[in-house]
Amino acid sequence: MNSAIQPIENPNSDLAYQKAILGSVSRTFALTIPLLPPAIEVVVGNTYLLCRIVDTIEDATELSPTEKQRLSRLFLEAVLGTISVEAFVNPCLEALKGYSNVDELDLIAHTPTVLRILHTFPDTDQAAISRCVSIMSDGMSHFHGRQTQEGLKDLAEFEEYCYVVAGVVGELLTTIFSNYSSGFAKQIEGHEQLAIAFGQALQMTNILKDSPEDRARGVSWKPVGISQTALLNIAYKKLQDSMSYILLIPENETGMRRFCFLAFGLAVMTLEKIANRKEFSNKSEVKLSRNSVWIFYAFTKLAASNTFLMKAFFFAASSHLRKLSTKNP
Repeated sequence: MNSAIQPIENPNSDLAYQKAILGSVSRTFALTIPLLPPAIEVVVGNTYLLCRIVDTIEDATELSPTEKQRLSRLFLEAVLGTISVEAFVNPCLEALKGYSNVDELDLIAHTPTVLRILHTFPDTDQAAISRCVSIMSDGMSHFHGRQTQEGLKDLAEFEEYCYVVAGVVGELLTTIFSNYSSGFAKQIEGHEQLAIAFGQALQMTNILKDSPEDRARGVSWKPVGISQTALLNIAYKKLQDSMSYILLIPENETGMRRFCFLAFGLAVMTLEKIANRKEFSNKSEVKLSRNSVWIFYAFTKLAASNTFLMKAFFFAASSHLRKLSTKNP
């Protein structure tokens, strides 16, 4: 049997693999996740990789909706332990043999490694991660058959899609953060909806940024009949809720604050670039430069424990979004 499918069981090598592959499959999260306290860095990194496997199935344009649904179901069953991991890995790699991203294929081959790490976590974290993966996997399966060039049928379906893809991750982060920080657990009580908005804001940013490429392959995740200005306004309101969410994290939890603020800030700057254009034909036109990313990364070190600086950044970096919101409430 392929040794890549059954790596040597060694906790240190497993964690080394997780860290290495994280840098290969996501530039952004490879920057943000190491900012977290060590106690939860491994948990969040592992969760991201599980979600990345679901996304890889979703992104495989060569697969039919039925095939995507089948593989998503197998993955969920492997995570929940109702089938062997190989019962997912082997058919998935076979179905994706023409897939071009070798790092994501390597991740799928190492699903046993990722799941071994998952099973070292506290039961409460494992339960929250399983819930997240279940909702995401089932949700994506539901939407696999709804991919059209016209887009999703209405705003309600758009919000639902953003929830199952990313809002549920906001809920998961809140559970993990609460298990780690009693101060945050107390602060977030009664404000749990903000966690969903945080995840949805990041996903709406991705949908708007990636819309030219999606359109070129014959799909759209935008709602039918809703203008880009209206979508930017919705995303801007989600960003406002996201800012409120981050500010509920105690100031002494600088790692958690910086993790969320970095992802938030990159989304703000990306949406601001989109808002400053009437149209764009390639996501490279609104992609942040590497220099901009690193400058903001350095800024988060100063701003993470300073509420005034975070608010000042949001105000200064969202001027076009704010104008659109004022003109089109």
